[in-house]
Amino acid sequence: MKAIKLFSVLCLFMAFSTIVQAQSKKEDLLKDWERAKAYTKEYLDAMPETGYALKPTPEMRSFAGQMLHLADGNYGFISAAFGVKSPVGPGELEKATDQSKAAVTKAVLESYDFVISNIQKATPEQYKGNIKLFGRFDLTKEEALNKCFEHQTHHRGQTTVYLRLAGVKPPAEKLF
Repeated sequence: MKAIKLFSVLCLFMAFSTIVQAQSKKEDLLKDWERAKAYTKEYLDAMPETGYALKPTPEMRSFAGQMLHLADGNYGFISAAFGVKSPVGPGELEKATDQSKAAVTKAVLESYDFVISNIQKATPEQYKGNIKLFGRFDLTKEEALNKCFEHQTHHRGQTTVYLRLAGVKPPAEKLF
């Protein structure tokens, strides 16, 4: 009888521990995405309106194009990872005709809100399992979230050069 009680207590402890770990991981994800949103906003704010059309070379994206591509990625990755409908089609933002500072800032920050709200709403079940990302890559949902974070970091980082070319000092790094 003692063994059964001990086993039951151990099972309850393990279940509680798993729930606490999942909640902690979710809180860490939210902190990282809130920080990334704030950091990206600093980049958007730092670039003068005239710099939004800046292209380091003719074949490269403009500053606005980089930021809108980042936003398209946020929607695409999160839609795939959580199985939710994106409010924009693939690559739709980057093709927008209004690439003004105000329009780009609004679109990019809304993409972060989409990521953050879906992380907040996600159930533990939505974090489980594998997906075929963009019809090509077999990933766990956690890997897809990591790739999304990597993607936005990569494109925001590329815009550091754009800010320098526009004569603007980039925002200080925000690792924590």
